[in-house]
Order: sequence, then structure tokens, then C-alpha cells
Amino acid sequence: MIRPPLFAALVLVNIMLACAEKPGQQAVTDTANLLLLNARVYTMNWQDAAPDGSLTPGAPHDDSGWHPDAEAIVVDGNTIAFVGSSEDALNYKNEQSRVVDLAGATVIPGLVDSHTHVFELGKRIDSVSLVDAKTEADAVALIVERAKTIPDGEWIIGLGWDEGAWADDYPDKLLLSEAVPNHPVLMHGLHGFADWCNQTALDVTGTTADTPVPVGGELRLGEDGQPSGLFINRAVEIVRNAMPELSDEEMRRQLQLGLKRMAEDGYVAVHDAGLASREMEILQQLEDEGALPLRVYAMLSLRDEDLMRHWIARGPDDDADSMLVTRTVKAYYDGALGSRGARLLYDYSDMPGHRGISGDSYGFNETLMAEAMRAGFQIAIHAIGDAGNREALDILERIIDGSPATGTLRHRIEHAQVLHPDDLPRIGALGFIASMEPPHAMEDKAWAEKRLGPERILGAYAWRSLRETNAALTFNSDNPGSDHNIFYGLHSAIARKDKNQQPEGGWYVHEAVNAEEAIRAYTHWSAYASFREDETGIIESGRWADLTVMDVDPFVLADDSPGDLLSGRILMTIVNGDIVYER
Repeated sequence: MIRPPLFAALVLVNIMLACAEKPGQQAVTDTANLLLLNARVYTMNWQDAAPDGSLTPGAPHDDSGWHPDAEAIVVDGNTIAFVGSSEDALNYKNEQSRVVDLAGATVIPGLVDSHTHVFELGKRIDSVSLVDAKTEADAVALIVERAKTIPDGEWIIGLGWDEGAWADDYPDKLLLSEAVPNHPVLMHGLHGFADWCNQTALDVTGTTADTPVPVGGELRLGEDGQPSGLFINRAVEIVRNAMPELSDEEMRRQLQLGLKRMAEDGYVAVHDAGLASREMEILQQLEDEGALPLRVYAMLSLRDEDLMRHWIARGPDDDADSMLVTRTVKAYYDGALGSRGARLLYDYSDMPGHRGISGDSYGFNETLMAEAMRAGFQIAIHAIGDAGNREALDILERIIDGSPATGTLRHRIEHAQVLHPDDLPRIGALGFIASMEPPHAMEDKAWAEKRLGPERILGAYAWRSLRETNAALTFNSDNPGSDHNIFYGLHSAIARKDKNQQPEGGWYVHEAVNAEEAIRAYTHWSAYASFREDETGIIESGRWADLTVMDVDPFVLADDSPGDLLSGRILMTIVNGDIVYER
């Protein structure tokens, strides 16, 4: 495993005395504020690997494997001033410089999670985590423990039970209501497509069998004809919308918790998918105060019509370098595969007669989306099933045919999870971006083939197949639905194995990508997805100083021992020239 031998201590002090200027040496500039020395720097400043994964001649790879193409970086203000050797980097040192000996740590362009939900991540940090709950009883026990610590009557929010894995045996309110009778409890599914609550929550929100159910949702009823406590797909809005609203201060705190966690985990930017009015207000407050630690690329929720009308009249942001940039609209076209909401061309293999939901049946507003496109907004359509993806592509293509100028906006298919062979080439041919989550494949593999059958599964999570059709990719986590840990993401993409190193040999491993492709998909290609490929995603003089430092070399490990990626750690995150996290 490639770890810096001295970095555990990470003596991140200004080692100016140790790096004193040599006699006669003159600093090239007197404004360089940060020198990173003795690192394994992968600049990514070489031509992309070919669609089949073959490395180009300029890649720093030879018969002995990967090797870094620089060892030092000089930061001047918010940009990179120099990339090269440590000896040459010292020419930039001045009295104000901080000099950091990275002792062999690896530096790559700053990581970007190009599909996140940072408010939800903060809420999860602030809530009861149910991610490790394997059964209904496990989840209820966690809620019971939280109930002991707060006054009766206060809401308890849980997040992270797996609605995909539990789909054949969904819980109801009975055990939860008996165990926690004095608090309203709402527990969000891992991917946001199912909620589960107790009777007290139903009573407090006035939810009954007569409560209207949003189009594309299912309110499960018990044997008594009353709500069972389970809400699927768009029905999750019922209790959520009836809960007391969080205060601005609570929302702000949760946003800051989420951003802090992303910084700790190496991310310099997030694309926050599906923001509504109040979330945008909180983000704008932090931007105005200069308090955003990371770059936030905002995707407006198409479901918030008032917000959309405001932004359509205003138009998208035309700059790239603000910490908050708004130029994308997130549209929801179908549901999730796990909860059988994804729209399929043919019946679910494990539920004959059912094909999921999409379009108007899922609250999708094509007219409003077309207006946003004509106003200059990039569109990011959530599409999971093969029918959902085909219909989403058809709609975008139809709008572009009528308004050709909208075809240059790098529209995105969020997830692109299951594609019919006839539709695989269309994403690249149309100039769109497939925005995908390597962890989803590893988390869904336990049940995905049951939903799809042995033929359709071949078009699912098809990263290599999409690359081979010249589709642009960006990788992300869709957190908090999946673990956003970059080492888990890279391992999933490269090895197609889960955290337990299963299955042996990898799951449909022919769809894996190599280390270069995986890292580009979290850096340079993600920069392209936000129109920032000229400013970031590559370590080069003149570009933004957005950098991620880690204690393993993912290029070397991917070839030699990919399982060791999972033990990697982030050591430093640099955004806009500022160190926003250091271990």
C-alpha cells in the first residue's frame, strides 16, 4: 500500500527554517502562500484514456506501472502558480509562505461529488442513522434509544433504512408505535423513495386513509383500512409536508454539517441536486457572507414552480467562479428500482403486471422544463428504468429539435441506471452526460437482477458500455443514499466489488473502468459537467487551487491491490487556495 511513511503525524507547520533559501536563490514571486512539497502529484494533464480504457502515450504509466508526473505544487492566492519539482518549487518561497512536506502523500485534482443532497446529508448527521439496520427490529431499537434522550412530543427523524433491500418485506407502524408511543417518528429510506412512521406521526399530521396521495405515490393501508405507516415513491411527501418546518437556523446548521463532512472527505465541490426555495435562500445567505467552504453547483428542483418561474425570468448564472453557481434544473422522471418505481419497458421480473411510474404519473412537468431549457438552463433528468431513460431522451431530443440552441447545454441523465441496448448510444450521440453512482451498483446487486432478469441487467450500471459509445461520464454518490467515501466509490468503479470484496472476480466486471477513468469521473469530467473544465479538474499553472491530498496512491493500488483502496484516508482538502480540512 502506498502511504506516506511520516504523514500519520502530518507535522503541518511552516517549515521555513528547514526549507531556507539557498545562497543566491531568489523567489519568483512574493505572494505564494502555500507550497506542497515531496508529494506524489497526478496532474491529470494528459489526454484521456480511450473509450475502451486504453491509456494514451502521454499518461505517466510504463512497464513498471503508474508513477506521478510531478512532486510539488505552489499556490498563489486562489490559483496554482507552479507544478513540478520540490527543488524548483522552493524558488517561490517567501516570508509569508506556508511550506508543507507531504512526505509522499498523493495529490490529485479536487474531488467533485456531482450529484449530492448536502442538506439531507446534514439532516442525516443530525438524525438517527439507520444505515446499519438490517431488520425492522434493528431500526426500531435505534429509535428507542434516541427517544430516551429527548422530551416526549418531540419529533424523531431516522434516515437510511434500505427500501430496496427491504422491498419484499416492508415494515409497518405496529412495532414502532408500540415501542415509541410518545414521539412522532419519521424514518426516511436510504434513497428517499420510501418513508416509514409510527401512529403518533400519523395522528400529529392528520394523515388518514382519506388523505390525498400525490400522483405517482402509494400510501399503504393496513388490515383495518387505515395507513400502515409506509409511504412509497411520491407518497413520501405526505408526512414530510405536514411536519413542522425547520427553522432557518436549523436548516443552516444542517447545511453546514453536510458541507463540513464533504470537506473532511476530500471534496472541493458538490452539485446539489433538486434544491427548493428555502434551501436556495440558505445557500445564498452563506454565499453572501463568504461562508461556503466548498463550491456549490446548484440544481433547482423542477417541482418548485415558484422557484422555477423566478429563475426562468432571471436566467442562469453566467459565471463559473462564484462559490455558489446556479445554472441547472433537476427534473424527476421516474422512481427508484429498489421500490419498483423505476419505469421499465417490460414487466418487473419479480412483479408481473407492474412496470413502474414515470412522466405525468410522477409529477413531471415537460412544459416547464422546456421553458427552462429555452432560458438557457442545463437539464439534469433523474431517469432509472429503461423506459424512463428512453422517454427522457425522447423528450430532450424533441425539445432540442424545436429549439436547437438548447442542444449545447450539456444536459445530463442522472443515474442512467438501466438502458436498453438501442438507447445506450444515444446519450453520447446527443451530447449528453451520464451522471452515475458506482456505489449504487454495489448496493443494488443483491436484488437488481431479481427486478430486471438476466437480460436487462446487462444494460444496468453500464459504465464501460457508455464510455464505448463516447458518452461523457461523471461519477458521484447521490448521498446520503449512498456512502460518498471516495475510496469506496473508486473501489466500486474499478473492482465492481462491495466493501466485503464480494463477489469474487467482480459483479459484471466487464463494465468496470480503470483508475484513470474513475478519478477523471470524480474530477475533470465532473468539472466538464458544470462547465468548469477550463478552470479546474487538472493540476496546472493558472487553474484554481482546488486539490485533494490522500494517504494512498489510487493509481498504483488499482493495479496491484484494489481492495486496499478501502482503507484510504483524506489528509487535506484545499478549495480556492484555502486549506478547508487537514487531518
